Amino acid sequence: MNTKDVRALFLEYFANKGHKIYDSMPLVPDDPTLLFTNAGMVQFKDIFTGRIPIPTPNIATSAQTCIRAGGKHNDLENVGYTARHHTLFEMLGNFSFGAYFKKEAIAYAWEFVTEVLGFDKKVLYVTVHENDTEAYELWSAHIDASRIKKMGDKDNFWQMGDVGPCGPCSEIFVDQGEENFNGPEDYFGGDGDRFLEIWNLVFMQFERDKEGNLKPLPKPSIDTGMGLERVVALLEGKRSNFDSSLFMPLIAKVEEITKQTYVYESGASFRVIADHARSVAFLLAQGVNFDKEGRGYVLRRILRRAIRHGYLLGLRAPFVYEVVGRVCENMGAHYQYLLEKQQTIMTQCKAEEVRFFETIENGMNLFNKELEKLKQEKANQLFSGEVAFRLYDTYGFPLDLTQDMLRENGFGVDMDSFEICMKAQKEQAKANWKGSGDSAKEGDFKILLSEFGQNEFVGYEKMESQSRILALLDSNLQRTEAIKAGEMGFVMLDITPFYPESGGPVGDKGILKHNQEIIAEVIDTKKYFGLNISQVQAIGNLRIQEGVFAVVDSARLEIAKHHSATHLLHKALREVLGEHIAQAGSLVESNRLRFDFSHPSALSPEELERIEQNVNAQILSANAQVCEQMELQKAKAKGAIALFGEKYGKEVRVVSFGDSVELCGGIHVPNTAYIGSFYIIKESGVSSGVRRIEAVCGKAAYEWGKTALLSVESAKESLKAQNLLQGIEKLKEQVRELKSKANKSTSNLKEAESESIQGVKLIVSELKDIEASEAKKLVDNAKNENEKVAVLLLTTESQKDKIVITAGVKGIDLKAGLWVKEIAQILGGNGGGRDDFATAGGKDKAKIPQALQAAKEIAKKAIG
Repeated sequence: MNTKDVRALFLEYFANKGHKIYDSMPLVPDDPTLLFTNAGMVQFKDIFTGRIPIPTPNIATSAQTCIRAGGKHNDLENVGYTARHHTLFEMLGNFSFGAYFKKEAIAYAWEFVTEVLGFDKKVLYVTVHENDTEAYELWSAHIDASRIKKMGDKDNFWQMGDVGPCGPCSEIFVDQGEENFNGPEDYFGGDGDRFLEIWNLVFMQFERDKEGNLKPLPKPSIDTGMGLERVVALLEGKRSNFDSSLFMPLIAKVEEITKQTYVYESGASFRVIADHARSVAFLLAQGVNFDKEGRGYVLRRILRRAIRHGYLLGLRAPFVYEVVGRVCENMGAHYQYLLEKQQTIMTQCKAEEVRFFETIENGMNLFNKELEKLKQEKANQLFSGEVAFRLYDTYGFPLDLTQDMLRENGFGVDMDSFEICMKAQKEQAKANWKGSGDSAKEGDFKILLSEFGQNEFVGYEKMESQSRILALLDSNLQRTEAIKAGEMGFVMLDITPFYPESGGPVGDKGILKHNQEIIAEVIDTKKYFGLNISQVQAIGNLRIQEGVFAVVDSARLEIAKHHSATHLLHKALREVLGEHIAQAGSLVESNRLRFDFSHPSALSPEELERIEQNVNAQILSANAQVCEQMELQKAKAKGAIALFGEKYGKEVRVVSFGDSVELCGGIHVPNTAYIGSFYIIKESGVSSGVRRIEAVCGKAAYEWGKTALLSVESAKESLKAQNLLQGIEKLKEQVRELKSKANKSTSNLKEAESESIQGVKLIVSELKDIEASEAKKLVDNAKNENEKVAVLLLTTESQKDKIVITAGVKGIDLKAGLWVKEIAQILGGNGGGRDDFATAGGKDKAKIPQALQAAKEIAKKAIG
């Protein structure tokens, strides 16, 4: 029985029991309190807490990918050193939302484990909470009472938080045999691996209030979980998950790369690489990118930990990307997006590896040097926090990677000094994720949803509507009967034309009217718990049940233009750069769009030109918008592009403009011709493997183009040229002439007669057709290049009668100011200056030979 069989059998078993099969939700949950999806129940959390209505059917099953590698739930440091810990794992689960309870849940679990998977009943044990007599009696019908163990709150009571749903647990354990595990902790309830938990059943029976009191839930529910990796290993007779068919193909790939044989006792690095490659593959495939903070930073930590273990195996060049490729091949049959994005994620992974390998050698040298110093000191057991910070800040070693390396040598990091360095540098990249929202500030939206259900959105067809105020909330999101003039609040209309911020486009603005008078300005619109809610600034008084006329601001059309342009841009990127392009984020406003996409390198000017031309060609084709509702699978078969992580129901909205076909719930123009013109104004990098294009269209494109034309006219005027290019060429020619003069001057100076007298270099020369400022530079150069020098230059310009005398002196008893003054008088002029540098002027060109001779004689006399 292989992995595919176990997963398929589980889902099929519960589907036959009436459960709806749910796809694995993204590893990045739509939940500001969680870093990653860390359990099978996460996608059903809002159902359990009552935030959204109970679905039909009210029983579900899933095979959910989970990650525990950051924040509160972090198994990272244990991976590779235990038989069961993983960063990424699959959780098989079945759930009941008030349908069945303990009796059915226990019966299903026992039947699947013993009858479907075929575990010997003689090796199975179960646990119940010590006060859960009901569960004890139900289990007694399936298993001998001697193998039912009662446990306390620590082991067998589950709660979502300090308040909220909670209840007793029950678990199924497998005895792996005393002959295999006979250590001091290999007793039931010990930390050994002899008795291994494979299934956990949570009986969501109570609700805990702020005082700690337990109140029975009106509809008790079931949440179960069974780890796929553990079950597969047990069915295959393996004592470690890593020895199973899930991981051995990956370990074999590491053997192939390192040309070393894997041995379990000394193979921790093989196991770390195999495990971490799975997380890297799934996170990259699901749109998480390497970054300096948040989830992207956790992804970077996972990869760099794998690289470091490859370094221990002697690898000095990128290799994890190859193991990632093997992950895609092995798991792509069930998770097809791994195969679809295989080349892209391998490229992203390799690029990040290259960056780290550029610094890892120096970082390891620094680490080893400090470690050796620590070992010699003996008294101090803490690694320097300053060095740990340097490894982090300069060489890209995450702190926990340094701690991981130290742990193997029995040392820790001086965290006090490390934190002082962090604070001094004001570094914000931390292992713990910073939440993106205030989960505690939920307001009364849940009550509104329960009372009214979802309100009706008519904004696809209309920009105004006759509506009624169903509910009002004050600025603290609490229900209120009225919002007075001058106050800020939130409005829920029964029918609304205002589009809520979603999928890139910002939320609509507008006004609310009553009896032809404007009573509120709509300043934003968003979705809360599925409700379309507008934030307002009251101008008059707003009351519930009052009829209003809702009008969307005209900026909506410009937002729609930019949103439709993002669809055309997405298509153009895939045509010009390749099918690997995947959207990684977008922002759509009335005056610009921003589109992030996965691509390994910066775009060339030629590629940007082709993309821009492609988009404008689609606009000029005047393709009408075609909007259809269809089943998800039918939409995918049609070629519709779906964004990973978006929640799509069975029925989806498909928006097409010619060959551009995407799943989208947003607002669009009726025809691409409405978009007008499209200009790319910037292309840049966002993070490793992610690029960003910023562009304008519609009215903003006209304004951008007009500004560009005005700049051209202003430049032509400055250049005094009718043609900008000709003006630029003329300016470039002038620059070339000036450079030529400068080069000629330098050449003339080098060719000028010079004498060396008692270690002093004497240069006296006439230079024609150069600027006096250039002569000054030549004098300065001569002084810089010689320890002792006397230089005097006579410069004349062909269109000027004036002679400029420039002199410099260094290391001898000759004052430049007196020198130039005497020569200027010979030429019918005057001047002077400092002892080391001076200038003067003259006008009698006929006496230049006489002046040059006099300059030499004066200098020679001073030299002696």
